[in-house]
Amino acid sequence: MNIGKTLIHWYEQYQRELPWRTTKNPYLIWVSEIIMQQTRIQQGLPYYLKFVTDFPTIEALASAPQDKVLLNWQGLGYYSRARNMHETAQIIVKNHNGIFPSSYHELLKLKGIGPYTAAAIASFCFNERIPAIDGNVNRVISRIYDIELPINKGPGQKMVRDFSIQTLGKNDPCTFNQAMMDFGALICTPTNPLCKNCPISLECKSLKNNTITLRPVKEKQAPPKARYFTYLVVNHKGSTLLMQRQHNDIWKGLYEFPMWEFDSPMVAEEFLQLPKIMKLLKGCRISSISENRLPIHKLSHQNIYSQFIQLTTEPLPKISNTLEVKADELKNYALPKLIINFLHHQKKEFSRI
Repeated sequence: MNIGKTLIHWYEQYQRELPWRTTKNPYLIWVSEIIMQQTRIQQGLPYYLKFVTDFPTIEALASAPQDKVLLNWQGLGYYSRARNMHETAQIIVKNHNGIFPSSYHELLKLKGIGPYTAAAIASFCFNERIPAIDGNVNRVISRIYDIELPINKGPGQKMVRDFSIQTLGKNDPCTFNQAMMDFGALICTPTNPLCKNCPISLECKSLKNNTITLRPVKEKQAPPKARYFTYLVVNHKGSTLLMQRQHNDIWKGLYEFPMWEFDSPMVAEEFLQLPKIMKLLKGCRISSISENRLPIHKLSHQNIYSQFIQLTTEPLPKISNTLEVKADELKNYALPKLIINFLHHQKKEFSRI
């Protein structure tokens, strides 16, 4: 059996209908691939449609303010993807006359384009014979060939790549790569794979060896880092303060309430007695104090423990690098999901949603 050809035949019957499947435009393919990283199709599809409506060409993206790009991205997470896209669009417009490089190795030189995305663009748009290896493909190849090595380490990655090249063979690379992705998403799923419906079950070594549930093998990552954020949410006559995150950390470029990070949880009374906080609030009459803690906000490698201390003050305190914003204007700023969750929780005071 030619596994690649069999999967392509399956794909031609059962492929998912996705808007970027009907184009060879590298800009649209690039946008779709970046948005769908770490994102389910159902969640990412509305973002894709809005993104390509607001930024229909690479020139439109390159010329847009970064704040507008981040606002468009709000809720998707992994905001470095949006910042990298914006920067890369500017580079392509400036250095390549708005024309995407057409080879895998040239695409890899662009910021935010890794091996998978480069292979996807090169094979989908320019028919370069190269496998595009994402999470679905890692899982499918690991099961077909019963790979015992961790796929997130060098030797295992090389084995997956070698078997992917072998499986691709002389098949059309664009169709093959799309077939592998859909097969992993629809049949060879992470849990409860549909082995009875699998067109290549007779060739699957993991099925034969009863190791389907053990593949792929992944070496455990370090436990997530715990971080403790205390936000100061001030309110005066419907206005509050925001500041833009500037450092090379999570949520760079997004807006949030003034925040201080501590090594352990903080209580409101203790926080408000800190000399630096007392100095900021000097001259402000505080008429109400409340405190809210949200559930742990889990990121890929971090757990954020958040605390929101809300003050009604007269006037607003003077805090460096902050903007005074009306509650009904918060929708104009790109905010981390954590802040949006808090605003959902506080609808009575903030008309953000």
